[in-house]
Amino acid sequence: MELLSYYALFLAKTVTIVVAIAALIVMISHVALRKRHEAGQLRLTDLGERYRHMKEDMQLGRMKHHQQKLWHKAQKKKEKQQEKAEKKRARLEGDNAGKPVLYIIDFKGSMDAGEVASLREEVSAVLAVAGEQDEVLLRLESPGGVVHGYGLAASQLQRLRQKGIRLTVAVDKVAASGGYMMACVADNIVAAPFSVIGSIGVVAQIPNFNRLLKRNDIDIELHTAGQYKRTLTLLGENTEEGREKFREDLNETHLLFKQFVQQMRPTLDIDQVATGEHWYGSQAREKGLVDEINTSDDVILRQLEHFEVIAVRYLRKKKMMDRFTHSVSKSMEQLLLRLWQRGNRPLN
Repeated sequence: MELLSYYALFLAKTVTIVVAIAALIVMISHVALRKRHEAGQLRLTDLGERYRHMKEDMQLGRMKHHQQKLWHKAQKKKEKQQEKAEKKRARLEGDNAGKPVLYIIDFKGSMDAGEVASLREEVSAVLAVAGEQDEVLLRLESPGGVVHGYGLAASQLQRLRQKGIRLTVAVDKVAASGGYMMACVADNIVAAPFSVIGSIGVVAQIPNFNRLLKRNDIDIELHTAGQYKRTLTLLGENTEEGREKFREDLNETHLLFKQFVQQMRPTLDIDQVATGEHWYGSQAREKGLVDEINTSDDVILRQLEHFEVIAVRYLRKKKMMDRFTHSVSKSMEQLLLRLWQRGNRPLN
């Protein structure tokens, strides 16, 4: 009888442990599954705090040991006073207490403007919480790319403008073609002196292997429904009618580009700047393509006194194959950029 009771107790303990382990496995699996379904993660960084720490590190680095002790003591006293002042202001002003926020968004665009997926999430996050006094600074770098991709990116920025949120675009390196299409949406465009600005034009080119195929007795058949379903092809024999239609489509796209820029910046002499040429920042300022010559760093530093500065970044999860193809694509883009720099020719 005693043996039976020991066995029952042992069995109860075993069942309890098994159930606990099973429950833990289910919980871990549920969390892992939920994370797999999430496309990405929103990350916020207090840039004001980062700049403040940088300044403090520089100040402390120049002090001797006894001076550092005095500085830390004075700093603690100052922080307590600031904390009391903030609490008092919060009681008096309620939800309106504190500085407005300057949200920082980064966009480093590739040829296909695939970064617009993250930009969409970042803009939506800002719109969800932004107040009347809040602003957005977009640090933009892009030589342009496909029309539909950069058209969507510009539309994402227009969402901010339509909600009455002031938008500043800062260009430290390049905002050309589709990049400038994005920049012109801003209320204020800031460019570094030697940044590349403009290239308001459209370019398209495709190779044709028809003669090579003919020399090797290879026939290509192309069947379409619709007169202009295909204008120029890679393998078939192109016609003058197809070429003319292709040029016509390019001109229509260029016209839409010009109309969009003119709508966003009505004071521009659009016919003077929409030639496909690029200019450096100082030259672009003279032509009205940008409003101010400065770097994004100086823009942020001068706003620290008036705004809380928060960087908003949406990190998308990438599969292993996506990481590989992105790495290859990045390497190709860097190679093309080096070739362009050697040739000293503008990006389109």
